[in-house]
Amino acid sequence: MAKFERFGARGATKVVVKSSTNINYVDYRDSEPLRRMMSPNGKIQGRKRTGLNSYDQRLVAQAIKRARYMALLPYTSATL
Repeated sequence: MAKFERFGARGATKVVVKSSTNINYVDYRDSEPLRRMMSPNGKIQGRKRTGLNSYDQRLVAQAIKRARYMALLPYTSATL
């Protein structure tokens, strides 16, 4: 019987990094891991799919929004 994973982001790399001073941060300039946190249509995926807690999910969402503003990530799926 085939094993199905309900959500595909289980093996994704860590986006939230803890610094040496125990402060969580997400680098908005690192666009490839942030791109994996977006759906194929360009929407930010939810906590259930990404497996992050609420604080880290807010950090990722803010980093994606900053990367979109700096034109590192697209707003729509036309360029994904």
